[in-house]
Amino acid sequence: MHKVVIGALVLAALAGCAGLKMKEARAGSPYKSLASDKATLVVAECIQFGWQDESVFGVDAGGFKEPTAAGGFTVYTTGGDYFVDVHPVGAGSTVKYYAAEDNMPAKRRLAALATCL
Repeated sequence: MHKVVIGALVLAALAGCAGLKMKEARAGSPYKSLASDKATLVVAECIQFGWQDESVFGVDAGGFKEPTAAGGFTVYTTGGDYFVDVHPVGAGSTVKYYAAEDNMPAKRRLAALATCL
């Protein structure tokens, strides 16, 4: 029982840290802005699934999806270093991808999400 409580507290702390990083990143420009003809939920679920691929991302594999107030979704990694905001535009979607830095993991995540458009 104690392990479950401690685990929940650790996840809550990580979520708070990730939320702050994402808020700060949104104050600037996205790493990449993209568009899709696909529905917002389809794109978000595809990105989430792709980012959970351990054969590509190893121990950093992780993708979590949360709805946004604007009717879209945010898909993010454990620490919030990489995330996308997917918003509806007509029948399609806009995708704003944020990365903590321009490095190979950022490019891999961009490549994975690009297959979902």
